[in-house]
This record gives sequence, C-alpha cells and structure tokens, in this order.
Amino acid sequence: MKKSGLALLNDPFLNKGTAFTAAERQENGTVGLLPPFVQTLAQQVEQAYGQYQLRETDLAKRLFLMDIFNENRTLFYRLFSEHINEFMPVVYDPTIADTIENYSRLFLDPQNAAFLSIDDPESIEASLRAAAGERDIRLIVVTDGEGILGIGDWGVQGVDISVGKLMVYTAAAGIDPKSVLPVVLDVGTNNEKLLTDELYLGNHHQRVTGQRYYEFVDRFVATAEGLFPQMYLHFEDFGRDNAANILNKYKDEILTFNDDIQGTGIITLAGILGALNISHEKLTDQIYLSFGAGTAGAGIVQRIFDAMVAEGLSPEEAKRHFYLVDKQGLLFDDTVGLTPEQKPFTHQRSEFANAADLTNLAAVVKAVHPTILVGTSTQPGTFTEEIVKEMAAHTPRPIIFPLSNPTKLAEAKAEDLLTWTKGQALIATGIPVKPIEYQGVTYHIGQANNALVYPGLGLGALAVNAKVLSDGMINKAAHSLGGIVDPTEAGAAVLPPVSKLDAFSLTVANGVAQQAIDEHLSTASDAQQAVADLKWTPAY
Repeated sequence: MKKSGLALLNDPFLNKGTAFTAAERQENGTVGLLPPFVQTLAQQVEQAYGQYQLRETDLAKRLFLMDIFNENRTLFYRLFSEHINEFMPVVYDPTIADTIENYSRLFLDPQNAAFLSIDDPESIEASLRAAAGERDIRLIVVTDGEGILGIGDWGVQGVDISVGKLMVYTAAAGIDPKSVLPVVLDVGTNNEKLLTDELYLGNHHQRVTGQRYYEFVDRFVATAEGLFPQMYLHFEDFGRDNAANILNKYKDEILTFNDDIQGTGIITLAGILGALNISHEKLTDQIYLSFGAGTAGAGIVQRIFDAMVAEGLSPEEAKRHFYLVDKQGLLFDDTVGLTPEQKPFTHQRSEFANAADLTNLAAVVKAVHPTILVGTSTQPGTFTEEIVKEMAAHTPRPIIFPLSNPTKLAEAKAEDLLTWTKGQALIATGIPVKPIEYQGVTYHIGQANNALVYPGLGLGALAVNAKVLSDGMINKAAHSLGGIVDPTEAGAAVLPPVSKLDAFSLTVANGVAQQAIDEHLSTASDAQQAVADLKWTPAY
C-alpha cells in the first residue's frame, strides 16, 4: 500500500522531508505537515552538516547523525558520502563502542533491526518478516553480541554493531539501504553489569551455549535463507568459541562471510602486501608473529598462510613461518586448550633450547626474530620499546600492526613505533591516526580498517549473485587493495586512505565479481556492468 501523510514522513526509506515538491505534497497528503519552502537535497545536506558541527563531542555527533538516519536514509547517506573520512570514526569505530555500552539507556528507535530471542525461537520467521516489511532483503549483518570490538560481551546491545556495519556497506559500496537488515541473536549475556541493570533491554540470563545455541543459529540461518534466497549473510562479533564453528558450517553452502575471521585477515594481508611493496621484500621470506591468537588473530594467520602457499611454498614450509603468542605465551602442540584454528600453527618444544622461558612476548621476539608483528590482543601498551627495538635489530623494515581497538586497547602508538625504529617501521593501526612528522618526513599511517574491504567484497559478490564466497574471491579483494600504495612516496601508508573508501570499494567489488565469474560461481557475464547496476546512489 502506498504511504501518505504522517506514515510517509515517518518512513525513513521513503521520506524526503522538506524536499517533497508542492505537487508531491498534494499527491501524498503532506500539505501543511511541512514548512512550505521546498529544499533541494544539497540544501538539506548543508543544513544538516551545520547542525552536526554544533555538537561538541563525538558521541553527541553520532547521536545527531542517528536521528537523521532514523528519519531520512537518503539524506543521511548523501551527508555521509560527502564527509566520509570525517564521519567514519563517529558513525563507526571507535565512537560506536560508547553507544553500544550505553545502548539500553540511549535507546530511542529500533532502527529496523530484527531482535531474535533464544527464548522464543518460534517467532524467528514472523520477526524477520515484520522487520523486512515489503523490502527485498539482500544483505544481513547478524551478531550475538559476545565479542564486540575489543570491549567484550554486550548482549542485545551489540545490535548497534550490525546497524553500524550496514551503514558502512551503503556509504562505501552503495548497497541499497532498503535491501539490508540488521539482526541480533539474543542468547543472553555473561556481562554482570547488564544482568543487574533494570534498564537493560535484552534477556536477563546467562548466555545459552552448546546444542541449544547452535540449534537456534541453525534455525535463524535456515529461516533467513528461505525468506531471502538471494541473501549475503555477514556474521559479526561472535565469540571465539563459536565464530569459526559457524563459519565452517555454512561457508561452502551459502553466500556468507565472517568479518572478524575473514575480513580482518583480508585487510591485514592487504596491509602486508602494501608494506612489502615499499620494502621490496618477498612475502615468503617473512617471519610472522601473532600476539593474540583468538578469532581475529588466528583468522589473520590463516589468510597470510594461504597467501604464502599461493606464492609457492608448500603447506609444511609455510607453517614454519608463523608463531602464535596468546596468554600462555608461545603456543606449542602440547599447550592445553588449543582451538582447531590454533593447532596447525603451533610448534614443538624441542625446536627451542629455552622453550620453558617462552611465556611472554618479549622472550618470543628474542627467540624467533619476527619480521612481521601483528597485535589483536586487546592488551594496551604491550608492544614496548624493548620489544620493538629487539625486532628492529634483526630486520631493516619491521612490519608492525597494533590492530586492537578502540584506542585505549591498542598495543602501541604509531608515533612511538616510528621513534623506536628511527622511522623504519611499516605501520598499520586498528584506529585512525593523523599524519606524523618525524625527522622532516610526514608519515601517513594506514588504518587496517575492515571497512576498506568488506563493503566492496559484499557488493561484488551480490552483484553477480555468487553461490559462495570463495578463497579466490577473498584473496582477490586483498590484492586489489594491496596494490594501490605508492612505494616511491616518502612516508607512504601501507594501505589506501579511508577518505577514498568509495573508490577503493568499487575496485574491490569489480575484482571480486570478476573472480566469481572466473571460478564459475556466477552465471553473470559482465562483472563491471553487474556491479554498476546494483550500486545505489543517495538521490531523490
């Protein structure tokens, strides 16, 4: 049914606000419901940006932008597209961490999300239908809120991460906002702060685990596939005990993606390729040390390992290039509690004369002389001056990526890394960093932001209706980004800037779509045309 009057003005997918023309107002019953002057979209953007600038904190700015998002999606995304570099850290990480932690107390609008409770699995289909309405859903971002960013278990409040991810999909890659659906699986929370808060909006019980949990996830996936057969299903911020199990179950059956496992791996590989373009070294000569071997850390290792094998190393040779350090220290084959993702990259104690001493990062760096050090530990300040100088003593251009975020959890500051290595470190961070002046050179610090890759990956896969997301498509995305840096520029970043996110997303999308066609995972014939046909532009 065609909407009119207040119902139309309250529909963010259809509302144009003061941009409705006089004729449109007569036709849709909004005469007298808006000020009489008809604005252009450009005027609305100028007006909204002026109001945005009056907000004094990033949290206040984000809440203002969410008001626009809830009222008028086209205006929101045109505004976002014109200020993408400025808005990214406000709309998404790191500011989104504040809104997630305070979601229940800040709650005003469900933002078209589907809230699915493990206590009421019978309602999954009805809830998904109601949230979708008459929209053709092509992209779902789902979370269970257990492993949010670096801040842990936030239960149903993690729905904000699904909303935020989808915003980036649209702003960066032009995914039609009418075709997306944020979903949260509320299976409880182990966050005592939430459980004792009477204003907490989720289930007030401990997390459900085991068979009942997986049956609930299975039921959601099956129902969503049935309702939305052309869906791309993005899993986000699931806990380390479940994320890989879920991905492994579905990745060869449906078009699905886990950003923490695959996305972080792609962007880290792209950053390493960019760094090696600058240092003129080979990937297969590198020694990789992962500090933090959870979902993200192990996922990155697998992606870099696959790339080394693709470069010509045997699996056995490639595995010898990797070392994983977790809370126990260096992971050995007899370490208690290894996950299936960690086991292939462990070492034998007999390889080291001092195996019993390798219980911390400093000892392991001294023992293995890494050329690449990647942090996903959420342990702030752990890349110390001593550790970094020890690493730099054995490799001329150390590649150091402190990826933990938000800012308070980063393993090191980029400025310190440059100082300790006398400007030789090739750095990517998990948070945005302003250019750094050091000894007369301006160093641009690449942000290993998954937003550089997952929007284009999704657009490319959706554009050609790929059957699954293959390793070839994923590697193509990484190489599309890794080849963009300019190795001749002094202080060049190892990754392209977020400010050109829309252009790079299109590059990634075209490459991924073509790879899907080449691998016979799509019946499409023209990748670039398919991507162009699907891409949405925020305009009335």
